Amino acid sequence: MGRLIAVVLFIALMAPAALLVRGWAHAGGRRAVAAAAVAFVPVSAGTAAELQRQAAHGRRLRRLGLLLGLTGVIASLAVLGEASVFLWVPVLGVGLLIGVLLAEATRPRPRWPHATPARRPHRGDQISPWLLWTMRGAVAGAVVTAVLLRDDLADPVLAAALAVPLAGWLLAEVALLRVLVRSLPAGGADVPVDEAERTWTAHLVVAAASVLALLPAGVLLLRAAIDLDDRITSTAGGLVPVALVAGGFSTLVAGLAVAGFLVTWLRPVQQRSPALT
Repeated sequence: MGRLIAVVLFIALMAPAALLVRGWAHAGGRRAVAAAAVAFVPVSAGTAAELQRQAAHGRRLRRLGLLLGLTGVIASLAVLGEASVFLWVPVLGVGLLIGVLLAEATRPRPRWPHATPARRPHRGDQISPWLLWTMRGAVAGAVVTAVLLRDDLADPVLAAALAVPLAGWLLAEVALLRVLVRSLPAGGADVPVDEAERTWTAHLVVAAASVLALLPAGVLLLRAAIDLDDRITSTAGGLVPVALVAGGFSTLVAGLAVAGFLVTWLRPVQQRSPALT
């Protein structure tokens, strides 16, 4: 009976990961609609130049993120030596994600005319509020998990477990705030392009911040399960490590799935020939 309960508990705790993946799959549909709307916009020199300017800004900051990641790899090698080999991929990934967040948080304001009086969009026009609050919940969960395990973590590990999710969350909130308070275009062909730019930014920053919170939280939950399993002998208490393993595995799967969506979404908004000619 105990094994059956453990299996049921494991499956139940995997359900949130499946729901999150489904939510991000629907987000991909929203981005596809925004991209299709841009295809109906007549190509103009001004719009093309603005999109190239935005794309160039994104590439510069992402390269900076790559440089930060490589610097972190070199620093870990200098401090830990060969023991740092397992940290190279996570450190490089953190640098790349920070670059994505910096690019969106510092994105220059578009130069097309703005509506007078100023009109601003609703948050739901850019991204599903469910995904937004899932990102915030993941950050809170990662921070709480790190704080609860502070006695079992070395100071550098604890600092990284707290700093990475919080830095990602702050950059994401800055980017989302800038997207929300920026006035809508005056009208015409700029409207669908502006909407696509906002949709791109919202999805990129929420996805990046979610990954920076989910993956560390999953690793910490798995570590807590390993440490706790050695201390518990009762059948009822044995369900706690199972719950931690299931929660950690579910969190890691969710983080990797969101990262997969994010990798395919890094291409900037592009304007090709109109769909109808």
